[in-house]
Amino acid sequence: MRTLVISDLHLGVRTAADVLDRPQALDVLCARLDGVQRLVLLGDTLELRHGPARDALAVAEPVMRAIGAALGSDAEVVILAGNHDHALVAGWLDWRGRREVPEPLGTHDEVAPRFASWIAKRLAGWLAPATVRMAYPGIWLRDDVYATHGHYLDAHCEIPTLEVLAGRVMGRMAGGVPQRAAVEDYEATLAPVYAWIQASAQRASASHRSAGSGTAVKVWRALEGSGRRTPSRAALRAGFGLAVAGARRAGLGPLRPELDGVAMRKAGLAGIAEMARRLDLAPAHLVFGHTHRTGMLDGDDAGEWRTPAGTCLHNAGCWVFETHFMGTFPRGASPYWPGGAIALDDDGPPRLERLLGDLPAGVLRGPSVR
Repeated sequence: MRTLVISDLHLGVRTAADVLDRPQALDVLCARLDGVQRLVLLGDTLELRHGPARDALAVAEPVMRAIGAALGSDAEVVILAGNHDHALVAGWLDWRGRREVPEPLGTHDEVAPRFASWIAKRLAGWLAPATVRMAYPGIWLRDDVYATHGHYLDAHCEIPTLEVLAGRVMGRMAGGVPQRAAVEDYEATLAPVYAWIQASAQRASASHRSAGSGTAVKVWRALEGSGRRTPSRAALRAGFGLAVAGARRAGLGPLRPELDGVAMRKAGLAGIAEMARRLDLAPAHLVFGHTHRTGMLDGDDAGEWRTPAGTCLHNAGCWVFETHFMGTFPRGASPYWPGGAIALDDDGPPRLERLLGDLPAGVLRGPSVR
């Protein structure tokens, strides 16, 4: 089965950084879908943290309709939830235990969109005539290839984002993730954080912002900026380092104060490897998203992209244009350049594709159609 995996579309993000809102980018994706039999939306398809779901859905509708039309009736779409659109499956996860203790969640469970949530049902309608199903928290694409959004890595990530810190606090309250873990252990630690941010977003207004509206990005900009060393930035970094040290002393560690690209890459890869170990996942290949960092790329250390169990890691990247992560790379070369995809056939390893590498920044940053 010819499969294409894309992740982190973040349709509806308040900054309008979601590139599929630009016709040129959407045209490239739809052209690539010719001949694809299975499209996997690997989480964070919607940005449900910046405002009410209706706002994100208004942006998503034309994109989903175009994707469904490009795929046609002989193809299927598999939608997975991530941390930014956990509401896609939150209702179903609660509903499973409505009368009695449910069967434990596996690493690949499925539910029809109409039973997952009203949001999932709406997405499925727009993706017609393609067949749509929901999977969570991951999906076995082949016997040797497992794919998941990757948000469970935050339980082990050492980069002190708001979500990581909130998860550590929740872990202290709920018991954390044991060395030999089940899916429910991760959900008990992280899902309450997602629910809190989701509730805040649904009540956001022009005068009241959501709790999840770009906090990590703002911290990055404040600490890193253009890279120039100034007294004010040096003071901010020193204060951030002291705050991280305080969090470690409070029992929320291990944490590290670095927010540069190298530290973020290493933390993400270490986190996904630890998640795989605790869930006893050891496929030949593991595909994830979440960190927005495409890989493995030429020049990357292959050893970093292989777990101690021998699993090869593949990151599908993202479909948002975030200038503060781009660095000074030429067009299309930044690890954070949008348009990443993982292609998979019936045999052979997953292949990384960079579909938007030829589109100039002016197009991807240009006015959206919303």
